[in-house]
Amino acid sequence: MSESRKHDPIQGEIIHEYDGIEEADNALPSWWLYALVGTMLFSLGYWFYYEGFKVEPGLAEAYYAERAREAEKTGVDPTDAELMAQLQTGARAAGEQTFRATCVACHEANGQGKIGPNLTDKLWLHGGGSVDIFRTIREGVPAKGMPAWGPALGRAGVMQVTAYVLSLRDTNVPGKAAEGEPYDPLAQTSGPDVAK
Repeated sequence: MSESRKHDPIQGEIIHEYDGIEEADNALPSWWLYALVGTMLFSLGYWFYYEGFKVEPGLAEAYYAERAREAEKTGVDPTDAELMAQLQTGARAAGEQTFRATCVACHEANGQGKIGPNLTDKLWLHGGGSVDIFRTIREGVPAKGMPAWGPALGRAGVMQVTAYVLSLRDTNVPGKAAEGEPYDPLAQTSGPDVAK
């Protein structure tokens, strides 16, 4: 059985009709096809330039590098009072969310340590003072595999995580064996570069 095709003077040959709606087989405009192919070629070139061959930093890397430069201009270490004030605000809860998203793989959910050290005991590898903890989170410990979270989290994010880690200190959750030196609450910091 052969199907008879309709012809519309404006649309051309009608290839399908359903519920009174007629569909013609029209070619796409040339400009539209050129734009589609051009967009696909541009995206391939863009991906190879920024991601494949890494000729220049990508958007995320450039963003975090710019944030790091701004932090260097204005970001001196916070004082103990600033960090302790964070514990009194909602910063601790925000810090806990960030900790659970970024730190659990190495420090476990309650800070008891896994690959990274136990954050709940009295011993600290890089100083247990609030400024020391802030600096360790911000700058990382590349020799031990801890990344610098400062560029990714920003100063406020690092302060929030610091507030959460301070709330874990001395909770003594059973986990990884204690490492480091005892935290002395009477000492302002264990590092020599407080003004850095």
